[in-house]
Amino acid sequence: MGKRPKIKPKLNIIDKILEVAGFIILVSYWIFIISTYSNLPQKVPIHYGLNGKPDTTGSKISFIILPILATILFIGLTILNNFPHIFNYLKKITEENALTQYTGATKLVRFIKTIILLMFGYISVQTYLIVTNRAVGLEAWFLPLSLALMFIPIIAYIYEQIKGKNK
Repeated sequence: MGKRPKIKPKLNIIDKILEVAGFIILVSYWIFIISTYSNLPQKVPIHYGLNGKPDTTGSKISFIILPILATILFIGLTILNNFPHIFNYLKKITEENALTQYTGATKLVRFIKTIILLMFGYISVQTYLIVTNRAVGLEAWFLPLSLALMFIPIIAYIYEQIKGKNK
């Protein structure tokens, strides 16, 4: 890998919405966790089977693992997005294509970051609903939708990169 240009893409309206939405989701997530923690029993679901039903329980302290992980991922991906020149790309990065490549890659990271926060938040809300006897498991649509939401942006990004290679 040669020396890549160090360009920071400007945020468009979608980028700004994703950043603000991600922050709001994370803060809301923590408010939910803090406000519900004292209502939890000593044992909570910590793993779900493919059918969405809890199959393992653990200490209620484990209820805060996902929001901690979500926070670490949010901060880490936000910081990482400031250095798009270190990402892996399908194309050789040049002065001419750097801004376009960096813009697409950082937008992809923002989408993934927001999707992760939504997925983790949903799991925590459902866990709370399960322990308060208002749900029996994760909804059947959760796993397929989560996989689709994670992979569709990645596939679309790769498709755009490959399509652009042939021009």
